[in-house]
Amino acid sequence: MTKKLTAPAIKARKSGEKITMVTAYDEPSARIADRAGADIILVGDSVANVVLGREDTLAMSIDEMVYHTAAVMTAEPAALVVGDMPWLSYHTTPKEAVHNAGRLIRDGGAGAVKLEGGRKRLDVVNAVLDAEIPVMGHLGLTPQSVHAMGGYRVQGKQAAAAYELITDARMLAEAGVFALVLEGVPDVLAEMVTAEIAVPTIGIGAGVGCDGQVLVFHDVLGFHDKRTAKFVRQYANLADVAVEALGRFFADVRSGEFPGEDETYHMPEESAEILRELSQASENLGGAGLAADSFLADEAMEQ
Repeated sequence: MTKKLTAPAIKARKSGEKITMVTAYDEPSARIADRAGADIILVGDSVANVVLGREDTLAMSIDEMVYHTAAVMTAEPAALVVGDMPWLSYHTTPKEAVHNAGRLIRDGGAGAVKLEGGRKRLDVVNAVLDAEIPVMGHLGLTPQSVHAMGGYRVQGKQAAAAYELITDARMLAEAGVFALVLEGVPDVLAEMVTAEIAVPTIGIGAGVGCDGQVLVFHDVLGFHDKRTAKFVRQYANLADVAVEALGRFFADVRSGEFPGEDETYHMPEESAEILRELSQASENLGGAGLAADSFLADEAMEQ
C-alpha cells in the first residue's frame, strides 16, 4: 500500500523533486488523479466553474466544499487532499474560520486547507494553524477577489505590487504555511518568491521556476469546450471522446443493436415456459392466482 502523503512531507519537498498537484471534486476524478501519481489533490472551489457551471467561485458554501471533499476522500487517495476554503468562510472572524476549516478536516476528511490572501489574513492563518490544521497559502491572482481586482488579471506586473507580494509570501511562510500557491504572476516574480521562502511554491500561471505545478482536472483532460487561460495545457480532449461514445450508444439503441446477447440476462427455458403458461392462463381466466401458486410451488420443488 502506498504511504499517505502529509503536509510535513510536502513541505520537506522544497527544492527537491517537483510537486504535482491537480484538482478533483468527486470519487472518480480523485481515483484517476491518484492513479496518475498526484502528490496533492486540491478540492478546489473551482468546482463552481467546471462542475456546477457558475460564472465565478463566490457562491460556493462551506457545506458544498465539505460535500465534495468527502466525495474525494472515498477514493482513499495516497495524495494529500487539501480542501479549499470558500469565500466568506474565513473572512469574518478567526473563530469562524477555525470552525469552517475544522469542518473540512473533520467532516470532509481533508489533510489540510487552502485559503487566499496575504497579510490581511494572517490572524486567520495563525488561528487555523493554532488549531493544528495545516494551511496552504494562495497569492497572486486570487479568484475570490475577482471583483476587487477588476477581473481575472495577472498580478505583480509592476515592481511595487511585486514587492508587496514577496512581503506577503514571507509573512505567510514565517507564520507556518506548509506550501504556497502562486497564481497568475510573472515568472521572474515567482522565481524570486520561490528563492525567498523556505516552503514549496506551487505555480499556476507562474512559470517553471516554482517547486511544483497545479492545474484544474477538467482543463487538463479537456472535459469542456470553454475558453481556458493561457497557462493551461490540455493533454486530452475527453469531451469529444465522450460525445462520440454516447453518440454510438444512442445509434445502437435506435437501431436495435443494443442491448445484444452479451448484455442480456436469460432464464432457464423450463421456467420461461411456465411463465408463458401462467401468463396465458391469466389472460384466459381473468386471473388465475391458485393455478399460478401451484405452478410456482411445483417449480420450487423441482429446484
